[in-house]
Amino acid sequence: MANTKSAKKAERQATRRTAVNKSRRSAMRGTVRKVEEAIASGDKAAAAAALKVAEPSLVRTAQKGVLHPRTASRKVSRLTQRVKAMA
Repeated sequence: MANTKSAKKAERQATRRTAVNKSRRSAMRGTVRKVEEAIASGDKAAAAAALKVAEPSLVRTAQKGVLHPRTASRKVSRLTQRVKAMA
């Protein structure tokens, strides 16, 4: 339990940041899932369109500190490879 004024404030901030980060992470995962579903269905046009939405989402979450930048880069790279491999 927080005793000092600064510790109480830090607790409030951490709670608020956690909620924001959960929301961002959830939205990012949703965009990635849409790309994966389009790849699984075999629809290259839909996969490319979904990737176009997912890429900025991944980069944004990395910029906000929710994901590590290299993790975001790796995810974008692998999704792009999978979409390009569809023929």
